[in-house]
Amino acid sequence: MVQSFIDRTVHGVVTQLAAERGDDVFLYFGEQQYSYVDIHAAATRVAAGLSQLGVARGDKVAIMMGNRPEYLFCWFGLSMLGAVEVPLNTAHKGQLLAYMLNQADCGTLVIEADYLVQLEAVLPTLDKLRHVVVLGEPGGGLPGVAAFGWDAVVANDGVFQAPKVLRSDPCAIMFTSGTTGPSKGAVLPQNYQLAMAEIICKMAQYTCGDRLYNALPLFHGNAQTLSTMPALISGASMVLKPRFSASDFWVDVRRYGCTEFNYIGGILAILLKADPQPDDADNPLRVLVGAGANKQVFEAFEERFAVRLVEGYGMSEIGAPLNTSLADRRPGSCGTLNPGYQIRLVDDDGDEVAADTPGELLVRPLRPHAMMQEYYGMPEKTVEAWQDLWFHTGDCLQYDADGYYYFIDRKKDALRRRGENISSFEVERGVNSHPAVLESAAVAVRSELGEDEVMICVALRPGSSLTAEALVAHCEQEMAYFMVPRYVRFMQKLPKTPTERVQKYLLREAGVTADTFDREEARHARA
Repeated sequence: MVQSFIDRTVHGVVTQLAAERGDDVFLYFGEQQYSYVDIHAAATRVAAGLSQLGVARGDKVAIMMGNRPEYLFCWFGLSMLGAVEVPLNTAHKGQLLAYMLNQADCGTLVIEADYLVQLEAVLPTLDKLRHVVVLGEPGGGLPGVAAFGWDAVVANDGVFQAPKVLRSDPCAIMFTSGTTGPSKGAVLPQNYQLAMAEIICKMAQYTCGDRLYNALPLFHGNAQTLSTMPALISGASMVLKPRFSASDFWVDVRRYGCTEFNYIGGILAILLKADPQPDDADNPLRVLVGAGANKQVFEAFEERFAVRLVEGYGMSEIGAPLNTSLADRRPGSCGTLNPGYQIRLVDDDGDEVAADTPGELLVRPLRPHAMMQEYYGMPEKTVEAWQDLWFHTGDCLQYDADGYYYFIDRKKDALRRRGENISSFEVERGVNSHPAVLESAAVAVRSELGEDEVMICVALRPGSSLTAEALVAHCEQEMAYFMVPRYVRFMQKLPKTPTERVQKYLLREAGVTADTFDREEARHARA
């Protein structure tokens, strides 16, 4: 890893490496190549252009783009201005898209033209949005806002009045999945990005000779803090792909000579499902960094593809308090305590549990500005999360006699599918918007790929009728594709406590019943 950074900000890293690495290639995107100097120069033009629109230190600017170099330019340019990046999942639409833009006080949005139709549908409800910068063919006008083309905004000499940006300044608001309420925007300081990247570099022992393969969406923290920033601070290079493709993965890895990849969710299981090839082990990958691989998948992947896996536990709010390393690995474990944190495992009464006993993980940092600052605009949720001055993760883990920790389950009602965190509250809100639905409850069903599938249990309004296919079609109009339930179960009524709270644990225990509709099974039957 390169030497320590005096300016512990995202743009400080970019500026320093542009001076040190110059014309060395940092980014590969298809046939395009960008040096450290190129990246820095493009970011300064974005900063200058947005500054001319009035974007200043502390302003919230949303980005709604797929994986492309311009996303990096915008992210780094916002950091130069001291503005706050608000990454938006490109699949979001409807109420959820409007909620995130309004909740984060976004006055400016940089959007790829492909997603304008989603914006246009909610534009009348965006009372805080003033400027929209469109990358690509803008099409028609956008009523109520000032629209600008990307090319016009970045057509400048890169000169602007740079403010003093501190490591403690907010860098991003990343929305995390809501559980009993709307999604919350975690405010992350500049130093958070570096602190996370340093953990990953130490885990995987990155050097300037590494080349990281980044096929996860840049609007997620994983692609930013676990791939892009580690590549930067180690002086390495990065291959950026529009999206992950199992069929392209090994072709790309060999073509670009990639030495590292960050995996999430069921990616390892998907790659293992491919028919074995005689050259499976003949690849340049050195290490894969991720989480959630069970012991069987962990060992099978390493043996077949001749790579080493390192894993950890983390979340957007806290970073990575537990991790393994190349020198200290235990399949199935998310590792040991990182020295930058304190942790506790506690029972429901807040008392610490013994070894081999599940308990909720509580975390606090030992270094400044290494965790989230707050949930933006939600002081009561911030206080709730930080009970007794410990951050309550809502996740259950246990540890063994050697101090290795193991993830057990989520206490929260959030789901995780194909690497996406999903709010049960927001799935239910979308389902409940159907006029035939009285109420619903979204629960996780274990997937064959090792994560969750979304199951929705539905009670209809008296006298109403609705098919599972029609409800799924409604969901496809109301929510992102990864949120659409795979399983639909109609019930006379949902199980509840005497205080009318839905007993989701009963629904989870019942799982997929004989009368449950399976969207995937129906699709295969039609095919």
